[in-house]
Formats: sequence, C-alpha cells, structure tokens
Amino acid sequence: MRPKPETDPDTLDRRSWLRTSAAGIAGWAACPATTKSGGPLPRAEDRPIGKGDRTRFQIACMTLPYARFSLQRALTGIRAAGYRYVAWGTTHQEADGRTPVIAPDAPADRAKELGKRCRDLGLEPLMMFSDIYPEAPNAPKVLKARILQAEAAGIPQVLTFGHTKGGNHRLWVERFKELGPIARDHGVLLVVKQHGGETGTGAACAAIVREVADGGVMVNYDAGNVMDYLDLDPIPDIKACADLVRSFCIKDHRNFPKDQDCGPGFGEIDHYRLLQSVAFTGRAMPLCCENISAPLLPPPADPNGVDVLARRAREFLEVVIDGLQA
Repeated sequence: MRPKPETDPDTLDRRSWLRTSAAGIAGWAACPATTKSGGPLPRAEDRPIGKGDRTRFQIACMTLPYARFSLQRALTGIRAAGYRYVAWGTTHQEADGRTPVIAPDAPADRAKELGKRCRDLGLEPLMMFSDIYPEAPNAPKVLKARILQAEAAGIPQVLTFGHTKGGNHRLWVERFKELGPIARDHGVLLVVKQHGGETGTGAACAAIVREVADGGVMVNYDAGNVMDYLDLDPIPDIKACADLVRSFCIKDHRNFPKDQDCGPGFGEIDHYRLLQSVAFTGRAMPLCCENISAPLLPPPADPNGVDVLARRAREFLEVVIDGLQA
C-alpha cells in the first residue's frame, strides 16, 4: 500500500498522537485534543446534548484545596487554573484567623453576595457543604438554613454526609423525607455522599435515597472515600447507585506506596470506568474536585503550587470526558 504523503491530515494526526502518547498524560494536559480536521475539540461541558443523551459534565474545583489561604486567593486561583465552576469549601485562613466560607447561621443575603462575588470573577458556584451530619440533633435546622443560603446564592446542590463511625438509617430517612420537599420548593438539590461507616458505599446511600423517594434528595458519589474508608473498589459500587447520582466529589486514592487520597489521575481509581456509568444521562453533572494533591509530596507552600495542581486535575478530567463522549 502506497504511503500517505507527509501533508495527509490523517498521517499528521497519528504522528501527533504518538508524540503525545510518548509524553504521557502530561502531554495530553499540555496539548488540547483536536478534531480530524485539526481544529480544537469543544470542551466537554460546552458540547450540546444530542437528544438528551450526553451528560453535560461541569468540572469544578472546590475551594477546599486552598483552605490554608484566603477565600479570595482560592477563587482567583481556581479561575486562573481554567475553571468556570466552583464549589464552596468549609473554612479559609484569613487575616483574622480561620473563617467559614459562610457560617450556618449567616443570612441568605450573605450567600447571595458571595455568589455574585464568584460570578464577577467568572465562576459559577455549583455546590456548598452543609457542615452538618444528618443525624446531628440540630441537622434539620442547619440543613434548612443551608437550603435557603443555596437558593439565594443560585447554588443548585447542598452536600451532606454521615459520621465515619456509623449512621442512623431510620433517622436519615425521616429527616430527608422532611427536607426533600423543602429543597424542591427552593430549587435546590440535597445530595448525600459516602463517608465511611454504615453510609460508606454508594449502595448504602442509594438505599436511603430510594426509601426517601423524593426528587429533592439524591446521591453524590465520592469514589476516593469508598476506597479510603472501606478499602473497596468503587467501580462495582457505583453501579448500584448510578441512576441516582447527580454529582461527584472528585478525589483519587492510592494504597501503594502509601495509603492516601490524591488528585484525579494520580491514584488507582479508573476514572474512565467511574464516569462511563453516568456519561450519557442527558443531565448537567457537577464534578467537584475535592482533593487535587500529588502522592507522597507535601502540600505546596504557596498558592501558586495549588494552582498548578488544580489545572492538572481539570485537564485530566477533560481528557477522560472527551474520550468517553467522543
């Protein structure tokens, strides 16, 4: 068979691919994927959903990896790392000490102001922590307040999870049945993720959500927690709850050479298999990077180092999604 000429676009594409592969995943991150004609592929979250089948993944970075720095530095760093979406963490180191992103008893107007602050920087907030276990005595009051804050800020999801030492299935169901209609009335989704103990798997969270049977309460999936707390492979587990998953807390995990959480692509979790389970739901699906750290290395001493890890996490997820939905 006659060799194709040097200028043949297919030949050039193959050679470009081989060069990128030789450089490993860092090469993928540095060189955006291209179409066969040589133009850049649209970002996964920008692609239209044909007939409601393709999931519109929204890659966000939590402010949590920047907890040792100010909230303002977190937001500017996340935007500089190429994100268009953000998830609010818990606390940040401000000039006057550790300060909540937003306190549970803060007025809804405070959340509205913070939402505007994010959007003025070019970041759309997608999720906020509730900072309360569902079984806590004051959980109903705090979760109701968080729902009102989320509504005011224009945040679609409030995240909660159970205590690592166990849960209370009956109490969770009772409380979520009360909170589900409230969340729906305010245009907010309450999502529950795995956090060890009796609610440490997606299957366990799904059992609760199915019993609650309210569209205001769904599952958030945290594959890193499933592997970390229970030493279970999250890939079979997510199949038990994929129909109920509405968002992800993205973190990876390694058992070797050290047992530790890390950023996506640095660990042992297969993100292709993980996200394939929800790649064609037709829904918007927040992927909120909670842990972006590099294994075995200390956290960066300055926020610029966090920016580098944040960008790498986003680029890794974009490559995975582009491949799954190509």
